[in-house]
Amino acid sequence: MSIAALTFRMSIKRKAAIAGAYEHPTRKAENKTVAQLHAESARGALEDAGLSLKDVDAYFCAGDAPGLGGMNMADYIGVKPRHIDSTDTGGSSYIVHVGHAAQAIAAGKCDVALITLAGRPRSEASSGTQPRAYAPNLPDQPFEAPYAAVTVNMYAMAAMRHMHEFGTTSEQLAWVKVAASHHAQHNQHAMLRDVVTVEEVVNSPLVSDPLHRMDCCVVSDGGGALVVVRPEIAKSLKRPLINVLGAGEAVKGLGHGDIDLTFSAGAWSGPRAFAEAGVTPADIKYVSIYDSFTITVVIQLEDLGFCAKGAGGRFVADGNLISGTGKLPFNTDGGGLCNNHPANRGGITKVIEAVRQLRGEAHPAVQVKNCDLALAHGTGGLISARHGGATVILERA
Repeated sequence: MSIAALTFRMSIKRKAAIAGAYEHPTRKAENKTVAQLHAESARGALEDAGLSLKDVDAYFCAGDAPGLGGMNMADYIGVKPRHIDSTDTGGSSYIVHVGHAAQAIAAGKCDVALITLAGRPRSEASSGTQPRAYAPNLPDQPFEAPYAAVTVNMYAMAAMRHMHEFGTTSEQLAWVKVAASHHAQHNQHAMLRDVVTVEEVVNSPLVSDPLHRMDCCVVSDGGGALVVVRPEIAKSLKRPLINVLGAGEAVKGLGHGDIDLTFSAGAWSGPRAFAEAGVTPADIKYVSIYDSFTITVVIQLEDLGFCAKGAGGRFVADGNLISGTGKLPFNTDGGGLCNNHPANRGGITKVIEAVRQLRGEAHPAVQVKNCDLALAHGTGGLISARHGGATVILERA
C-alpha cells in the first residue's frame, strides 16, 4: 500500500467553534508590559465567551510571547493546559492557531483553546523601515544581511513586479487604502480615522518605490485573543455559534532561486481551506485580508480566487472593497492600514473582525447584510522572501 493511501485525513469542518474574541483597545502601551497585554486580551476573550481561566485546557501563542513563550505565558495568565502550541509563522500564526486548535479539539486533545497575541512595537519604536537584526548561523544571514533589506523594501519589490507583469497602477493600489479609511472612520479605536482619496494616497511621500506612506500599515501596540471550543460547549454559551468550516496553511520560500514575486503562500493555503469547507470564493460574504501594505491585499485576493491572477488591481478599484457599495467588503474595522497592527503581526485581528461580522456585531455603518460566511487570511514574514500563509473559513450557524 502506498504512503498516500495510508494518509489519514481528518476534517475539522464544524468540529470547533469560536466562542470568544477580543481586540485590545490600546494603541500605545507605554505603561504596560507585553505579558500584561497578553493577559488582558485573554481575560477579554474569555469574558466575551462567558468562560473563565479554569475552563481553558489548551493554550496557543507565537513569537510575540515573551521569554519561553507558551510556558511563560500559561503560568503568567494562570491556565493549566493539557495541550500547547507555539507555532510561529509571523503575522499569520494566529490564523494557523485557529486551524490547529480546531484539529486538537476534533482529536480530543482539548475542549477550550485560548489564543493570544500582544506586543509594543510602537512604544519600542519598531518599524518596517530599518534592517532587521540578524543572528549568526541563520540560513538567510549570508545572503540577505549584506543588502540590509527592510520590510517595506521587500513588499515594494513585489509591488513593482506586479506592476511590470500585469499593469497594476498606484491608483489601483490606493483604492485598498481608501476602502480601509471608509471603514476606519466608524471605529473609535482606529489610529487613522480620516477618510482619504486616491489622490491623497498617491501624493503621499514615497517610502519605497512604488509604495507611498499611505500604502503602508500603521505601527501599534496592543493585542487580541480568541477562544476556540468544542461545538457542544459553544452551544451552551450565550453567544452566536461561529463554526470553523475549513483551514489551510502553507509556507513559501525562495525556492533555491526559483522566485516569482507575484504570488504568495495564499495560493496554496486558500484552496485547501475552501476544499475542506466545501464552499467557493463566490460564496463568501466578507473577507478579512492581511493588509500590511496595499499590494499585500491585491496579491492575496488573486491567490484566494476572488479574481484572476493579474486582475487584482482592477478588482479593488472604484470602491469594490467598501462595505455597502462594493462587491466584496473587506477589513471593516479599518484593518492594518488604518486601525491597528499589534506586535507587527495582524493575523489575529483579521479573525476578530470576521467574528464580529458573522455575529452581526460590526459597526452598523459597515455591517455586511446577511453575513453568514466569512474568510480570514494572513501572511507572516516577507512576501518577497520566505513567509507563511494561513486561511480560515468561518460560518454563522
